[in-house]
Amino acid sequence: MDLFSTLIDTKANLLPKDGIVNYYGRVLLPQQANEYFQNLLQNIQWKNDEAIIYGKHILTKRKVAWYGDKPFEYTYSKVTKQALPWTSELLALKALAEEKSSEQFNSCLLNLYHNGDEGMAWHSDAEKDLKKDGAIASLSFGAERKFAFKHKQSKETVSLLLENGSLLVMKGTTQTHWLHRLPPTKLVNKARVNLTFRMIV
Repeated sequence: MDLFSTLIDTKANLLPKDGIVNYYGRVLLPQQANEYFQNLLQNIQWKNDEAIIYGKHILTKRKVAWYGDKPFEYTYSKVTKQALPWTSELLALKALAEEKSSEQFNSCLLNLYHNGDEGMAWHSDAEKDLKKDGAIASLSFGAERKFAFKHKQSKETVSLLLENGSLLVMKGTTQTHWLHRLPPTKLVNKARVNLTFRMIV
């Protein structure tokens, strides 16, 4: 029996149009989520994220890691990453995300935000390496953070709070029509780890 399914309608679409976003709430018990959080902090090969902006090579405070079934290459912000082999914990979390979402994934981009000063600007995950209109499953650990969507044409916005141990799934034409971001906040002084399971083609 799922302890949380009675509280949240996992089939409800958070977006009013042009895409599908489902929020499953907490899919792990707090103790499990905390154990995964500590494991991810210690055992993932974190590196500062890189971007090339106006010809300049930028290093972010936020750290990232890229894992997958094979040494897939994934390019965004004009920088290419090569996937590392799965850890046992990541495989367990991938299986959980696949079971809950009824989707399949072959890779995972992880983000480590040390505190609320670190966030992510408006963007969509529409790189050519990704399966078009494929699902992206996002597991959150650590600090609760606000997550927001903005329609590219109408500019209407939708936001929610992502809890420790929670799952969010974006699919359909979401990346085509919507931007999303993790806004910085002075109210959070704890770390957050985010796992985004994807399908590379």
